[in-house]
Amino acid sequence: MRKITLALTALATLLIPAAALLAQSTLKESLLALSKRDHTLAIVDPATLKVLAKAPVGNDPHEVIASADGKTAYVSNYGGGAYNTLAVIDLVAQKPLPSIDLGPLRGPHGLVFVGDKVWFTAEAAKAIGSYDPASHKVDWILGTGQNRTHMIYVFDDLKRIVTTNVSSGSVSIIEKNAGRPAGPLPGPPPTASGMQPPPRGPMGPPGGDWDETVVKVGNGSEGFDVSPDGKEIWVANAQDGTVTIIDVASKKVIDTLSGNVQSANRLKFTPDGAHVLISGLRMENVVVLDAHARKEIKRIQVGHGAAGIQMQPDGTRAFVAGTPDNYVSVIDLKSLEVTGRIDVGPEPDGLAWSVMY
Repeated sequence: MRKITLALTALATLLIPAAALLAQSTLKESLLALSKRDHTLAIVDPATLKVLAKAPVGNDPHEVIASADGKTAYVSNYGGGAYNTLAVIDLVAQKPLPSIDLGPLRGPHGLVFVGDKVWFTAEAAKAIGSYDPASHKVDWILGTGQNRTHMIYVFDDLKRIVTTNVSSGSVSIIEKNAGRPAGPLPGPPPTASGMQPPPRGPMGPPGGDWDETVVKVGNGSEGFDVSPDGKEIWVANAQDGTVTIIDVASKKVIDTLSGNVQSANRLKFTPDGAHVLISGLRMENVVVLDAHARKEIKRIQVGHGAAGIQMQPDGTRAFVAGTPDNYVSVIDLKSLEVTGRIDVGPEPDGLAWSVMY
C-alpha cells in the first residue's frame, strides 16, 4: 500500500505545472518585469536576480505599477489603441485577477499609483483617468486635447499631473484649481416658487476644476521624469534627440540639451537627483547625464536597445529592460557599470518596484 501511495504522489507531482513548482513566496521587496512576447509579469528577487514566479497579463503589456501596499500589480494592455484593459495581478497569490475594462478609453499606457488610485493615460482617447480599486470604478476622466498622451506623473498631493504627448511634441501640466465659486447653475430662471437650483459643488470625484498648460517641447516627447525635489520636468525628445527641461513653478522651458538621444523612450532620475538615465529602443547605450551640470558623463553599453528603467529605491542600482536582447540589465549606480542580467522572458519592457506591507 505504501508503494502505491508513493507512486500516486510522484505522479501528482509530475502533473503540477512547471510554473507552479518554480513559484516561491513573493518577498517584501520585488522587481516586477513585463515580457511583451510571452504576455507575462515576472516577479523577481532583487537580491538573487532570480524569477520567483510569472503570471499572465493579457495582450501587449507595456507598463506595470504596484499598489502602495505592494500586494497588487496593474498592467496596461496597450496595442496602440487596439486594447482597453488593465490587467490585475495578486502579488501575494501570484495569480491574475479579473481585468479592468476601460470601455472607450482605449490605448492605456502610462501608469502610476498615487492616493490609493491607479492613474493612467488612454492614448487613443487623448485622455487620462483614475481607477479606484475600492469602488472598482473609473472615477475620473480628463481629456488632454493632445495626440498620443503616453506617460503620466501624479504629484503626491494630487493637485498636479504631468503627461507627455508624443505626436504633439508637448507636455501637459494639469493643475487643480479652487473651482468655480458656489452659486446657482446657469440656465432657466428660478421656479415659480422662487426656489433656486442647488449650488454648484465639486466637479467630479477628485473635486474642483483643472487647468491645463500645454508646453511645447521637442518632437517625439515620450520618456520623462520629475526631479526628486519636484522642481523640474526633464523630457527626452526621441525624434529631435534632445532633452527639454521645464520649470514646474513657471511652467516654462528653461533649457534644451542636445543630448544625442534619438529614439529615446524612457528617462529617469536617480533617487538622489544627481543623475538622469535615458534609454532608447535603437540606442545601444544608456546615456547618463549629470543633473546639476546638465551634461553627459557616460554611455553604458547594454545591448542593441532598451526601454523600461526602474531605480532601486535605495539608490544602489538601476534596472533597464533590453527589449531587443531579451534580458534586463542591472546597473550599479556608483560605478555606472553593468553588473548582471535577468531573464524575465522575451521582449522585456515595463518595470516596477513592489514593497509589500
